[in-house]
Amino acid sequence: MKIICEKDKILKALNSVIKAVANKTTMPILEGILIQTNENEIKFTSYDLELGIEYIMEAQVEEQGNTVVNATMFSEIIRKLPDTEINITLNEQNLLVIECEGSLYKLATMNPEEFPELPKINIENAITIEQNTLKNMIRKTIFAVSIEENRPIFTGCLFEIANNKLNVVAVDGFRLAWNSTKLNHTANNFSAVIPGKTLNEVNKIILDSFETITIGVSKNQALFEMENCKIVTRLLDGEFLNYASVVPKVWETRVRANKSSLQNCFERISLISASSIEKEKKYPVKISIDIGKVTISCTNQTGDAKEELYVTTEGKNLEAGFNPKYFLDALKVIEDEEIFIDFGSNISPSVIRAIDNDEYSYMILPIRLKD
Repeated sequence: MKIICEKDKILKALNSVIKAVANKTTMPILEGILIQTNENEIKFTSYDLELGIEYIMEAQVEEQGNTVVNATMFSEIIRKLPDTEINITLNEQNLLVIECEGSLYKLATMNPEEFPELPKINIENAITIEQNTLKNMIRKTIFAVSIEENRPIFTGCLFEIANNKLNVVAVDGFRLAWNSTKLNHTANNFSAVIPGKTLNEVNKIILDSFETITIGVSKNQALFEMENCKIVTRLLDGEFLNYASVVPKVWETRVRANKSSLQNCFERISLISASSIEKEKKYPVKISIDIGKVTISCTNQTGDAKEELYVTTEGKNLEAGFNPKYFLDALKVIEDEEIFIDFGSNISPSVIRAIDNDEYSYMILPIRLKD
């Protein structure tokens, strides 16, 4: 094998596939990247037996060949080389020789025949969506994915196709994030729960552009396919929350507020709520709603904080406690200038909604306040 390629192109490929390299494994081959050539293309593959990524790039291939090389060592060497052409050769001793200007490295390789094949996916349903749209939907929901392994189904996002709409939903038991967009084509109704880890990596790879990505699912696998990159992942088993039945449709108290002003209030008051001397304790903020005003306050051993914001209110006055991080996470991803926040009682969920569209909602459970 003999390859000549530009550093920036090979680095882009390596940055994509290294996300599916196994970190802790008893199979050293999974710590490697499979390198295969085909005419004037190089295909890089990584696979940790749950997530697999293939990336194809054009290059000057003078001799065909296949090999597996340790992903971390290979990518770090490439990263630190000068920004110019790199020569990569597999010599007779099966060492991968990397040459660039005055730099010369030789790396041990592994047998490419031992590298596991990515699953062959028999796609049953698929959609095509612009990459920037998918990127935005993941960003607006992924923060609400559960990190608790005792309920594995909630460590992923629900991808639901219904009535030519894509709904992406995340829930962790304390909050729920829902985002929706209309598809530009007709699609069958289906649903799949995709691991949060996979979606985080997909979001790093896809572009903030109008280029499209196809998402296909089979019974237990999903495929994300772009022009030069494929991402294969297992789906999560289990029954996802019937989210439509748990998000309140009616409210007792409604606040209409400027999103940025409210976000700034929560960011300032979080300085007190998050600075407890007893780090393991989480101190809620108290939200008090009066006619035309919202007061957000917090008290702990560090000190007291109070923020007042003049808003438009409807319905009853209310006092309730909340984790300020949950409000902040939602507010940070909302792009609307003004939002509705709907409350039931002081023990029922609050819901952040758009004023002029039905593209998102965020549900947050309250925390009981101590007297």
